[in-house]
Amino acid sequence: MACLEGKQRAQATIVAQAQKAQLIIGPLTTDAFILTKDTTPTPGFAELISEEMEEVDRVISRRLSSDVPLVGEVAKYIISAGGKRIRPALLLLFSGALSYNNSAKYEMAAVVEFIHTATLLHDDVVDDSTLRRGRATANVSFGNPASVLVGDFLYSRAFQMMVDCDNMKIMQVLANATNVIAEGEVQQLMNLHDATLTEEGYLEVIRSKTAKLFEASARIPAILSQQPQEIETACAEFGLALGTAFQVIDDVLDYEGESAVLGKNLGDDLREGKTTLPLIFAMRNCSPEEKILIQKAIEQNEEVELAPILSILQKTGAMQATKEMAHHQALQAIASIAPLKDSVYKSVLVQLASQLLLRST
Repeated sequence: MACLEGKQRAQATIVAQAQKAQLIIGPLTTDAFILTKDTTPTPGFAELISEEMEEVDRVISRRLSSDVPLVGEVAKYIISAGGKRIRPALLLLFSGALSYNNSAKYEMAAVVEFIHTATLLHDDVVDDSTLRRGRATANVSFGNPASVLVGDFLYSRAFQMMVDCDNMKIMQVLANATNVIAEGEVQQLMNLHDATLTEEGYLEVIRSKTAKLFEASARIPAILSQQPQEIETACAEFGLALGTAFQVIDDVLDYEGESAVLGKNLGDDLREGKTTLPLIFAMRNCSPEEKILIQKAIEQNEEVELAPILSILQKTGAMQATKEMAHHQALQAIASIAPLKDSVYKSVLVQLASQLLLRST
């Protein structure tokens, strides 16, 4: 009871901060929520930065050049698969919010996309994945050795571009982020088939492997534009909270999404032995027999019958509890950027966080 009251007080504090920033807060209990500053239509982030993203694509294409044909072929294969490009988009949105217009932002946006793409190539090899963004993974198409080595190429190319930027603090931020991501991946590997993983352990992993690059993407524009520490911290906190919420919803979609829409197979996390938040919440509230069923599904190295697990997740309210966690993180993100000056970019950042629970891919 004391723990529940503590969470409720923390939630109330964050809501109060968001309301102080003149935001309209939707109810926590709904599957979707809306947080907007007013009723004036705000462009979506893709619309607002479409021309800038085209420039980032040009930088990516130019920087993928290599004397080794297979390097460019594999890299272009994974990057051309699309995706939300949310990390470079976040960097461009914060650049707009901070009135930073130097072309260095395009190079840095390409850097964070290269780092992210490298992690995808390595992840798919480690997880033995066969499907990403609706088509065969690079390791299926080109083999594991090519995927690992091209991932290494993307990391090293990203670091070449960081050096070209000639900003020691940015190099420190991105080098640290890359190291933390690698640690998070190793920790997730160690956690495979561990049905005793706690909520705290789960959050530690996703803040490392996913949210850390969101944090760096949001922080970089503040460094480039030489903002005071208060603003840099606000940007970084937004990125960390948004990245955490993004991964939590991703784990929801592994059980609630549609394979055709997601571009990956439903239930892949469980088949890989990953103990994600929906399973952690379900094991807290299910019967002893159901808990044993979930534990066996996590611990075994064979095909899992998904239907009984999905039934337990719904019956125990685990999916709703996981969404509420994402909602809490989204509110934290929005509250954190209260110190930023009002602008269409800030409004779109608020919109980006507020619509997170509407994700279907």
